[in-house]
Amino acid sequence: MKIFRTIKELRSELTELRHQRKLISFVPTMGYLHDGHLSLVRYAKQNSDFCVVSIFVNPTQFGPNEDFNRYPRDEERDLDLLKKENCDFVFIPSAQEMYGQDYQTYVKVKKYSDILEGEFRPTHFEGVTTVVMKLFNIVQPDFAVFGQKDAQQAFIIQKMVDDLNIPIRIDVLPVVRENDGLAMSSRNVYLNDEERKQALCLYNGIKLAEKLFNDGERSAKVLIENVRNFISQYPLAKIDYVEIVNTKNFEQEEFLQKGEEYYLLLAVRIGNTRLIDNTILGK
Repeated sequence: MKIFRTIKELRSELTELRHQRKLISFVPTMGYLHDGHLSLVRYAKQNSDFCVVSIFVNPTQFGPNEDFNRYPRDEERDLDLLKKENCDFVFIPSAQEMYGQDYQTYVKVKKYSDILEGEFRPTHFEGVTTVVMKLFNIVQPDFAVFGQKDAQQAFIIQKMVDDLNIPIRIDVLPVVRENDGLAMSSRNVYLNDEERKQALCLYNGIKLAEKLFNDGERSAKVLIENVRNFISQYPLAKIDYVEIVNTKNFEQEEFLQKGEEYYLLLAVRIGNTRLIDNTILGK
């Protein structure tokens, strides 16, 4: 496993591999890796000749009052985990390496960056799409792998790739969960024991919606109200949103149509920790 900290060194190595017609995969992360990340790495590794993983806590996707400074970091642990997965290349740039002096250029997928997560984190997706675009330009992989837990992010990145004719395939893998159902997240480390118990309201709310849907409920309003009422029973939970959107266009619809797929999307604050989760209803 090779570790790179500069764009120049990584590009040089990857250029040689492309000349050899090697298939290159890419998994962008912010580090503090868990099994959700590692499932993406395993998939990338199995489906390519060389797998590149980036570790970069991107400052431009954090708002002024968010957790950039306390976001969990443990480079040594991350590298140990990636070595066990036989990762080929790890790119760990500094903010200076990525953004340099007087950085001014940003990428924004306008319509979809302002809804749901974008409503609560107004500059978030602009930071995400900018750093992902930069990483795509640096790595130039054949395909990149993202997790469904960040469903809106994955949708926006796919839209960016389509709109800008970027020759990279985007693969999205299912949510990976703890044994009790909580979606794996680097931010789970923030939760104390009681918050960790109450955080299950997201997963249990999802299971409730799935049951109602499987029993024949097709009204988005009814499904959303049931989930909101369920989560509201948990005293430490504060709902940012519960929404249902079509997976194809992220549009809200009154009724879930046969033959279509829909995301049930949740964002809930448990104490001071903001968690997101989702499931797919339909088909």
